[in-house]
Amino acid sequence: MKTIVAFLVGLLFGIGLIVAGMSNPAKVLGFLDLAGAWDPSLALVMGGAVAVGLAGFTLARGRKVSLLGEPMQIPTKRGIDRPLVTGSALFGIGWGLAGICPGPALTLLGTGAPKGLVFVLAMIAGMALFPLLQRRSR
Repeated sequence: MKTIVAFLVGLLFGIGLIVAGMSNPAKVLGFLDLAGAWDPSLALVMGGAVAVGLAGFTLARGRKVSLLGEPMQIPTKRGIDRPLVTGSALFGIGWGLAGICPGPALTLLGTGAPKGLVFVLAMIAGMALFPLLQRRSR
């Protein structure tokens, strides 16, 4: 049952990304181009995502298990530190250069788009490289 629910939620998320235009790198780059031909339509998508996330976290607060019986794993760390700022900056730079972030990248990968494949391979390489760099910095 959990697998079916996870599949359906992921499918709904992917369809939402496609319908909203988040899997179209040109549309995303148009949103990020504040000095040029700015396309503000994705601001509504982001506002809706923040509202849904806020509602979800509000409902989850205080619960020990999810509606499907899994343990709740809500982050407790609230401080802003160098890894958070560095990761956010790298994410923003990558999003600005490619017009793709991880969710839409998986959607693009599912459509067979070469940009999606390149992005997902780079994302996997970055995730593999992270523990090595973290150990080296210690």
